[in-house]
Amino acid sequence: MVRCGIGYDIHRFGDGRKLVLGGVEIPHSQGLEGHSDADVVSHAIADALLGAIGAGDIGQHFPNTDESIRGISSIDILTGVADLLRKRSARPVNIDATIIAEAPKILPHVSNMRNQIARALGMSDRDISIKATTNEGLGSIGRGEGIAAMAVATVEVSE
Repeated sequence: MVRCGIGYDIHRFGDGRKLVLGGVEIPHSQGLEGHSDADVVSHAIADALLGAIGAGDIGQHFPNTDESIRGISSIDILTGVADLLRKRSARPVNIDATIIAEAPKILPHVSNMRNQIARALGMSDRDISIKATTNEGLGSIGRGEGIAAMAVATVEVSE
């Protein structure tokens, strides 16, 4: 059986933080605020995968009230989600993610992001698409206040 899930995440910029997207540290004047490394790409993908198997969202599995995981790498979150998929006899087939940001430029980092995500999920980077767009100056993202990402994941479940 093939199932699909959708994920979305958004974080505001904050001073004194590293910017991590898709498991890759990207040079920028600010990072994203959050309990983890605030990697919106990995969070959106995790939610899409969890949604595809009916397992809720990352907040249920990695709650921001759990101090033991403060600062956790979102690649580690993806690895945990991959483990959950395996326990449910499911495997990711493909992922399509879009980053919404006015800055920084994303394209130079896409290949590395695909590699990091593929490694965490145990899949080929050929089955992962990452794109970027701006918000054309509209809303909080358009004003440069943060970054958002959305993702769709297809999962094969053997039952």
